[in-house]
Amino acid sequence: MGLCSSSTAARAASDPGAAAAGDAAAAKKGRGIVACGKRTDFGYDKDFEVRYSLGKLLGHGQFGYTFAAVDRASTERVAVKRIDKNKMVLPVAVEDVKREVKILKALQGHENVVHFYNAFEDDNYVYIVMELCEGGELLDRILAKKDSRYSEKDAAVVVRQMLKVAAECHLHGLVHRDMKPENFLFKSKKEDSPLKATDFGLSDFIKPGRQFRDIVGSAYYVAPEVLKHYFECKRFCTKITS
Repeated sequence: MGLCSSSTAARAASDPGAAAAGDAAAAKKGRGIVACGKRTDFGYDKDFEVRYSLGKLLGHGQFGYTFAAVDRASTERVAVKRIDKNKMVLPVAVEDVKREVKILKALQGHENVVHFYNAFEDDNYVYIVMELCEGGELLDRILAKKDSRYSEKDAAVVVRQMLKVAAECHLHGLVHRDMKPENFLFKSKKEDSPLKATDFGLSDFIKPGRQFRDIVGSAYYVAPEVLKHYFECKRFCTKITS
């Protein structure tokens, strides 16, 4: 929900300046700055290429690429996030990937969260296999309406689904920290297609009494309270979207 992060690698995805500041802070504390030295074995299944065939590129971020793929056995189409192990030069980057997989497993089965199938690895990459959503981003659908815009009733349907994701995250002791239209995909191009939350790279588990103090999220959606380093942060991202 535009809250704050303890991950230097995660901050880099949305705010390079914040990431640089985080690196300096980590250096002072003597943690998060030691290179891994060798490619990490995550303990995931090793038979990705036997199980799946990669297809066209769907998109990319700082640490990986997302492809369409096909399950060789069932012919089901899926989405695969491929993350380069060579770019995981810091232990914190490895922990970010492990945490994202753990979060996807925790939220598995919720109707408004992209379905997680499995995680794989080989010598060079980690592969996160997920449900393929072909209806595009919520942001694109909002912009496509132009002058017509969303009616209050239609907007309520969308926001309700976003809030259900937030509630499910909180039920599992999670904070999303980057709730925005770009991180919600429609399952199909149908007008009444369900909305699916994706990209939990900035999400984290939180225990009662713990406070995140670092700034993460996407600049346009971050709550003013976060930028001012106040502890009390409202659900600002959802308000901006609605």
